[in-house]
Amino acid sequence: MLVEGPVDVVMPDGSVRHCERPVVALCTCRRSKRAPFCDTSHRHRQRRDRPAADSPEDSTP
Repeated sequence: MLVEGPVDVVMPDGSVRHCERPVVALCTCRRSKRAPFCDTSHRHRQRRDRPAADSPEDSTP
């Protein structure tokens, strides 16, 4: 989720993190190791109905 900044984010322990960036990406998939901020961990998971981006669909020459 993208939020226009600057923002104050209340962490689960009650502390407040201030971010001066013009746009802040917050994680909604719960895969981020930097939660509540997005670290693009969601990109590493592939859907089963789509072929992998780095493997060719047709391997014949």
